Amino acid sequence: MGIEVVVEGLTKSFGKQNIWQDVSLTLPAGEVSVMLGPSGTGKTVFLKSIIGLLKPEKGRVLINGVDMVNSPEREIMETRKLFGLMFQDGALFGSMSLFDNIAFPLREHTRKKESEIRRIVMERIDIVGLLGAEEKLPGEISGGMRKRAGLARALVLDPQIILCDEPDSGLDPVRTAYLSQLLIDLNAQIDATMLIVTHNLDIAATVPDNMGMLFCRNLVTFGPREVLLTSDTPVVSQFLAGRREGPIGMSEEKDAATLAAEQTNGSDRTAGPRTVVPQLEPSPGLPVRQGALRRRERVLSMMGQLPDAARTAIMNSYAPTLDGGRR
Repeated sequence: MGIEVVVEGLTKSFGKQNIWQDVSLTLPAGEVSVMLGPSGTGKTVFLKSIIGLLKPEKGRVLINGVDMVNSPEREIMETRKLFGLMFQDGALFGSMSLFDNIAFPLREHTRKKESEIRRIVMERIDIVGLLGAEEKLPGEISGGMRKRAGLARALVLDPQIILCDEPDSGLDPVRTAYLSQLLIDLNAQIDATMLIVTHNLDIAATVPDNMGMLFCRNLVTFGPREVLLTSDTPVVSQFLAGRREGPIGMSEEKDAATLAAEQTNGSDRTAGPRTVVPQLEPSPGLPVRQGALRRRERVLSMMGQLPDAARTAIMNSYAPTLDGGRR
């Protein structure tokens, strides 16, 4: 089972530029979470801070009692072995076959025999649907296949926490849909805690148990997916609807005068109530997601703290199974 990740009061700057401040959230063990946000809001910086590759100025990231910000480097390095990281571009070595790319962490960080390495690598290649392509070079395959190879490499050390940095970048909508299903299937098989950074609305609508959004140097919200998907917060509504009208501008947030002008011109239209589409289920033949079962129990216990629209969406999604059926 995956491990809970607790983020408390995290603040990160580069020089005088504040990236985000006082970010607090909990990634529940074994559940799939998504962090949304416009380009340039520090989503990738957030991932690197969780794994300890960047050092925030304030706050803590607690994993199994180890603080990835302030603990001794030896403890951070040991805890980092719990992670699998899927980079935005796959980050594959161009001169190595897919097999050797995926085997690299095993050869680098373990003393396993080559026969054992081959067994593990081929299992992961099978999981991500790349059987038959293992001897190809990264330059000989499509971008989508490189993404899946990067995911296979992230899995070879049996991580309990998986971080995916914009796994959809460069993919067409069909390949993005396949990747979304792959991420859900993966969670069903290994029950790892997963955090996906993206600005893809299709992934956001169908994959996660929980969602958050970074904007204007702050965490706008984080919680059950239904809270964000039904939110009437202006920046959330604008982002989910893909509209020009709202706080998000081309390069950064709009100033007060621009927002006031939009309202005066009557262009602060809203998209109206949004339908929360069903979350993806594991492919036939795979086990029920344990994270989804734990999530259901957790969310139903916190219903009194949620907005009306989110409560309605949750009850609608669980209505067919509240009698004890599957989900």
